[in-house]
Amino acid sequence: MKEKFEKIEKDILSVLWKPSKLYILALLITFLMLGIGAVSWIYQIVTGMGVAGIRHPVGWGVYITNFVFWVGIAHSGTLISAVLFLLRAKFRNRFNRSAEAMTVFAVMTAGLFPLIHLGRVWKFFWLFPYPNQRHLWVNFKSPLIWDVFAVSTYLTISVIFFYVGLIPDLAIARRFFKDKIRKFFYGILSLGFRGTEKEWNNYNQLYLFLAAFATPLVVSVHSVVSWDFAMSILPGWHTTIFAPYFVAGAIFSGTAMVITLSVPMRKFLGLESYITERHFDNIAKVLLFTSLIVTYSYIVETSLAFYGENIFEKTLFSYRALGDYKILFWIMIFCNSILPLSLFYKKLRRNIPYLFILSILVNIGMWLERFVIIVTSLSRDFEPYAWGTYKPSFVEFGITIGSFGLFFTLYLIFIKVLPFLSITEIKEESHENSA
Repeated sequence: MKEKFEKIEKDILSVLWKPSKLYILALLITFLMLGIGAVSWIYQIVTGMGVAGIRHPVGWGVYITNFVFWVGIAHSGTLISAVLFLLRAKFRNRFNRSAEAMTVFAVMTAGLFPLIHLGRVWKFFWLFPYPNQRHLWVNFKSPLIWDVFAVSTYLTISVIFFYVGLIPDLAIARRFFKDKIRKFFYGILSLGFRGTEKEWNNYNQLYLFLAAFATPLVVSVHSVVSWDFAMSILPGWHTTIFAPYFVAGAIFSGTAMVITLSVPMRKFLGLESYITERHFDNIAKVLLFTSLIVTYSYIVETSLAFYGENIFEKTLFSYRALGDYKILFWIMIFCNSILPLSLFYKKLRRNIPYLFILSILVNIGMWLERFVIIVTSLSRDFEPYAWGTYKPSFVEFGITIGSFGLFFTLYLIFIKVLPFLSITEIKEESHENSA
């Protein structure tokens, strides 16, 4: 058993700090994407918000779409790590570390978009309540202020949960690496963890507490984000279904992103024996289940719009399916509702290349879902004279590309600095299977 444990440690830790040519190429591409976003944002700050495509009546566009998208991506980390931990789902230990890292990076990325949308980014501190000589105070009735508290709280808990889960593996890395620099680096981060019985008891209690504490955030944070829309009176937004609808969509898109990230990392890091087809089969079931909930939400909100005899709701939902953005709407339906039905077949759930392609299409569909929800309702308000369309500018596309560049850059750095898989949980599972 000792030799088996040593092999697990070697397989997972030996790939750290050894960048291949392919890895360096990927990092250069993500840096280029990040650079495009940075240049676009600087250009917008210098020139003004007029370079964005945001015009009356569509005051929210790609920036808020990206905000909701990235907050949604972040939710799977809490689901896979906390909820599945409480449910004792064993397959989570192949994806939890990746999902937790993804959560932290996605929330950081999402947090930039309210600042980008603000325009005068140097005034961002006005979003926080603090005593000031101008006698200004934030409006706590505004859902946008609720976002500030919800997202910042979620980021805090996600970072703590991610770091606490890393501590035992960092202690193993401290022992595994012999050179002084890496030994010192992991020694500082592991907080002197030695793996004694008392330390393990305290660690397990803390991890269980954090998992239970983080679980309500899966529901609360994206519910608050959905209230940005539901608290308004606009057709298509003012509905009580938005909170569970957004939560299910967040978990759906986040699970798809976990698959998107895990498939290439499994190949490039040589971890095929640890992340098997069986593990992908299980996470594909989560993807299928959340897809069915999202599809049900589509049906319910459309049915309610036509059942309620509200002319504004009827017009809006007809416009979504048949109006200016109909192509985006039907691509959304195809990617989010029709394609995932193929996962009812076990062979496709275990077909890793197919899962990879499907996960990318799901994330495209979920981004389009947020875009369609935001733009169509603003384009067709109550008064016909105020109707209009929205077309994103090159600056908005550049900043969107930059957000993906930031996310993937942080993720690529993570997989070469910190253990990509949870060593202690895999060793624990291996011990239970051999017992």
